[in-house]
Amino acid sequence: MRRLPTLTRRQATTAAGACLLCAAVTAAALTGNVGLALTLLAVFFTILFAGLLLIARRLSGLQRAQRRHQDDVRAVLDQTQRRVLGAIEELLLHSGDRHREMAGTLAHQLRAQTREVEALVQLFQQVTPRAPMPPVTDGATLLDVLHLIRTRRPRRVLELGGASAVWIAYALEQTGGKLLTLDHDAAGAERTRAALAAHGLTEVAEVREAPLRPIAVEDRTSAWYDLESLADVHDVDLLVVGGPPETTGPDARYPALRLLEDRLAEAAAVFVLGEPDVLGRWLEKTEGLTREGEALVSYRRVVRQLSRSQ
Repeated sequence: MRRLPTLTRRQATTAAGACLLCAAVTAAALTGNVGLALTLLAVFFTILFAGLLLIARRLSGLQRAQRRHQDDVRAVLDQTQRRVLGAIEELLLHSGDRHREMAGTLAHQLRAQTREVEALVQLFQQVTPRAPMPPVTDGATLLDVLHLIRTRRPRRVLELGGASAVWIAYALEQTGGKLLTLDHDAAGAERTRAALAAHGLTEVAEVREAPLRPIAVEDRTSAWYDLESLADVHDVDLLVVGGPPETTGPDARYPALRLLEDRLAEAAAVFVLGEPDVLGRWLEKTEGLTREGEALVSYRRVVRQLSRSQ
């Protein structure tokens, strides 16, 4: 069974007073004292009316408090909704920017890979290898070097680095030129010799080990190839600068032209792999240079001599 709710002390006192008042009215009416009964009844209804007014006032206060609470909750909900919508819009904007950035990066990589594949196809169309070819890291640049060899037909080519020795040797085999490759690493030089021997290109290309030594160039000391390995080298028609490695220091390939200018032929070409920015500095400080491409300059000693005489 459900238990009746327990009355508070105030509620019990009010109920007891009402019962006593009702009993007094009843007793006055039974004893014939009608005026007293009416008076007590009027007092009862007055008290009842006052109680109802008090209850109505309290209910009105509760309604106002409930409305204020609802307004506060609505304001908090509206503010939260605006913040959530703002965060979602910001997330969508960043996601859109990130998507466009990723799409642009992927498109750039796809174009670069497509160029590499096209360059490799053209490279193997020009060369019929007699053994497995070494890996190619920049097919488009290597294709430019081989095109330069076929169009200008240099007699002596000096390559710094050795990464493209086999490919260059195949091109020179067709044009009748000779290749000298420098490698600062003994193991790397031996691998290049073995690859040239496997392809039957030892009559076309020579590999020399040239350890890196500290060499002063202008106002900076750089690690560069030992110049003793180039004591008998002269009249170089094409200089391919693919070393020293960029990890040896900033502007690792800048000293090449400054140190080898006297070993170039009267008219020569210089092709830089990996650091095309050095061409601008060469053009500023070396007479007789003409820029022909992003990584290619031509050199004419006659122009330099005339320029000095002026």
